[in-house]
This record gives sequence, C-alpha cells and structure tokens, in this order.
Amino acid sequence: MALLLGAVLLSAAGTARAQPLIAAAVKGDVAETDRLLKSGADMAARDVAGRTALLVATRANHVGVARLLIEAGADVNAKDSIEDSPYLLAGASGHVEILRLTLAHGADLKSLNRFGGTALIPACERGHVETVRLLLGTGIDINHVNRLGWTCLLEAVLLSDGGPRHVEIVGLLLAVGARLDIADRDGVTALEHARRKGQTEIVRLLETRR
Repeated sequence: MALLLGAVLLSAAGTARAQPLIAAAVKGDVAETDRLLKSGADMAARDVAGRTALLVATRANHVGVARLLIEAGADVNAKDSIEDSPYLLAGASGHVEILRLTLAHGADLKSLNRFGGTALIPACERGHVETVRLLLGTGIDINHVNRLGWTCLLEAVLLSDGGPRHVEIVGLLLAVGARLDIADRDGVTALEHARRKGQTEIVRLLETRR
C-alpha cells in the first residue's frame, strides 16, 4: 500500500511539473515553451487526458511551439487516452506544417487511431488535399481498411458531398493505385456509393480507372 501511495505521489508531482509546459503549449507561447524546455521541463509528462504538451500544441495548430518541442525530442507518436498522437492528429486535422515536422522526426506510418485507421483515412474524409498529397508521398498504406470496414477511398466518397476537394483527393488516390475493388462490409464499392450519392465527377474518375 505504501509503495502504491508513493507511486501515485510521484506521478502527481510529475504531472504538476508538466503543467506549466502544457499551459504554454495551450496558449501557443513560444518564448515560455523555450524557457521551460531550457529549465528541464518534462516533455513526456501528460495531463489528465493523457495528452503531452506536443499533442496539445498540435490540437491548436501552434506550429512554433510544436516545432520547439519536436526539435527538442518530443515523441510524435505518443498517444493520449483516445489514441490520438501528434502525428495522427496533425494528419486528421490538416495541420500540414506540424505533419511535416512529425514525418521528419520519426512518425510511425503504421500507427492507427481509435477507429483502426491510418492518418491518411481521416485526411481523405475531411477533404484535406495538401495533407493527403503529403501523406501519399510517404509510402503509407493507401488500401488499409479500418475497423469500420472502410479505406481512404471509401471514406472520400461515403463521408463527403463529392465537392471539388474530394474530387481532387479521389484523383490523387487513383493516381497512386488505390484499389476500386475493396468494398465496404455490405459489399458496396466506392463507385457504387458515388453513383448512389450522385457524385458525378467522382463517378467519372472511378469509371475511367475500372
């Protein structure tokens, strides 16, 4: 019991020491982040939701703070309680500059979010064209199927309105070999979904690649 209490107290002390760094990351305060790092602040410490200072900075797209933390050695793959990491979150959120930094500092392309998806899948769903373009140049698995039974191509059709950004994304995916024959759990392909949703331009693109 005494050992357990001691471990809890040590953990609480570590969290308390980390709070100024996390608070600086929340505010996007580059100068304060730099000062805290130079004074030995623990970059690996987490808040009550399991988020590191880098993950907090990524969520708010505070590029300057994220750059300082990453270049100081912060873990770009450290996940929080809902399985977000700086790399995965930057991809899903379309935060291209932070994503570039994570890719340059050891981002794990095989890491998966809480839906069992790669960083590419939500980027396609949300229409983040530049993010998709960047990730497609990394060797990421473009045909990965998440826990919902969807690939990035399926999400770009199923969860979109078929507008210009998603048309461009579908074109990018097809250009690097996204498979059209992977269907969802009901056996429906991206092409059939596009037809059902009246996504004329996406239908045209998919039909030319059959």
